Amino acid sequence: MKKLRTIAFDADDTLWHNERFFHFTQQRFAELLGDFAEPDHLDARLLAAEKRNIGHYGFGVKGFTLSMIETAIEVTDGRVPATVIAQLLEAGRDMLDHPLELLPHAQEAVEGVVDDHHLLLITKGDLLHQERKLAQSGLGDLFDGVEIVSDKQPQTYQRIFGDLPGGTQASMMVGNSMKSDVRPAIDVGSWGVFVPHDLAWDLEHAEAPESERYHAIADLSELSDLVAKIG
Repeated sequence: MKKLRTIAFDADDTLWHNERFFHFTQQRFAELLGDFAEPDHLDARLLAAEKRNIGHYGFGVKGFTLSMIETAIEVTDGRVPATVIAQLLEAGRDMLDHPLELLPHAQEAVEGVVDDHHLLLITKGDLLHQERKLAQSGLGDLFDGVEIVSDKQPQTYQRIFGDLPGGTQASMMVGNSMKSDVRPAIDVGSWGVFVPHDLAWDLEHAEAPESERYHAIADLSELSDLVAKIG
């Protein structure tokens, strides 16, 4: 019997670019608020707002945009010009409308394992935005299922993998976040494969787990060989 029957992929910064658009927009945010606070102070205040607001707005561009506006109001003691608020809203819309760009080896990696495995996409964020990106990616037809979740915790993977053939023990999660993709999947007995990305959101950092089911690859071009090795 095959050891590995289900392979799940993260989406943002695993299959396609995402964090760099947040990075560029945060630079624009710092320029707009440059007369009121230093960039490092703004970054810290914005990160605190994002962390505070995840439970209210969830992950994604809309929550990020609202956190920028909230931070702008806070650091200016309510004196932020309406024109700046308008530009922050425009920046958020630009992020939502930005054309999707697949990461190197993404399509080949998915196509390389599709024939012999049940494939899932498991991503968090805004439902409409993630559905739009998947449609633009051209990869949608390769997945047997798509899960757009509010967060990725061990119980998320237990729910998704638990009812599939082989359960959690025969499942693998592939992603760029140690905190959201790798560690919680391993916590329920699945394989976790870390694919590093040059840019990573501060709230997604975590230590690598000490587990035989943990693997790190340089990029997605190495995934097929790893899957074949596991069997």
